[in-house]
Amino acid sequence: MAKVLCVLYDDPKDGYPTSYARDDIPTIESYPGGQTARLPDADVVISQPFWPAYITAERMAKAPNLKLAITAGIGSDHVDLDAATKHGLTVAEVTYSNSISVAEHVVMMILGLVRNYLPSHQVVLDGGWDVADCVSRSYDLEGMHVGTLAAGRIGLAVLHRLAPFDVKLHYTDRHRLPESIERELNLTFHPDTASTVPHCDVVTVNAPLHPETEGLLGDELLATMKRGTYLINTARAKIADRDAIDRALRSGRLAGYAGDVWYPQPAPADHPWRTMPHHGMTPHISGSSLSAQTRYAAGTREILESWLAGTPIRDEYLIVDGGRLAGAGAHSYSTR
Repeated sequence: MAKVLCVLYDDPKDGYPTSYARDDIPTIESYPGGQTARLPDADVVISQPFWPAYITAERMAKAPNLKLAITAGIGSDHVDLDAATKHGLTVAEVTYSNSISVAEHVVMMILGLVRNYLPSHQVVLDGGWDVADCVSRSYDLEGMHVGTLAAGRIGLAVLHRLAPFDVKLHYTDRHRLPESIERELNLTFHPDTASTVPHCDVVTVNAPLHPETEGLLGDELLATMKRGTYLINTARAKIADRDAIDRALRSGRLAGYAGDVWYPQPAPADHPWRTMPHHGMTPHISGSSLSAQTRYAAGTREILESWLAGTPIRDEYLIVDGGRLAGAGAHSYSTR
């Protein structure tokens, strides 16, 4: 009998709701590309990116029975993928389960920063009517140059959702998009991050965390951005230099930073991103909507049932398998 360890975030503080805001959740029958949506002695660990169990090389060494690590969601960088390849650990995640959820969150954060929504809402909560103060940092998104660092599942979904705003769209990715998509969305491709960000009024980060992206958003790169750039990061916190982001906001280099990801998670109470100016941080909820939860729960069950039955796990779900990057992992990640 296999032993399965589930690492979950805390229940709601007041207990599970007795009722919900809606009576149903739209059913998603398929994902892009035709993928269907159905369905230290542990053999399997199930974790998620929102309150992750950091599965380090040291922890793997102390867990000789561990054979499968499942991410209930997207993004398996809380697992040491180099160590997983060496230990023969299979790593899988529920590809596409919350890609659109995150893309919607990105668009919300862009509009929230550009239109100065959060401070304006606070004026209402405080009983005020300070119109001039509210609009002193409010702009139209229309006509701005918006760039995504990576245009995979989430980045491409963001581009599709921003196109109707009449913005000028830019992207960089290790895998260039088909010419037909570039024409459809009127995209400008750049070969790397350094050549992308100087053109942009808004930069959104949609890349996985791996050795090439860790620490990418530091003082050097931020200095090449336009003064007053808005930066959105729902990817991974370690792609950004924590203190460099704080400095850039305080100096005015950045007009705003909205992120959904922190390091470590949960973030400590004294984390500087909680108190830096002009931010729109959330506690890693972008991919954990109730809609997304239904999908990654179903995908987690499918992965687990496949493993228990000894049948192949879908290639789309695989990150590491057979001692190498595999499936979606081979496309998205790199190792040292």
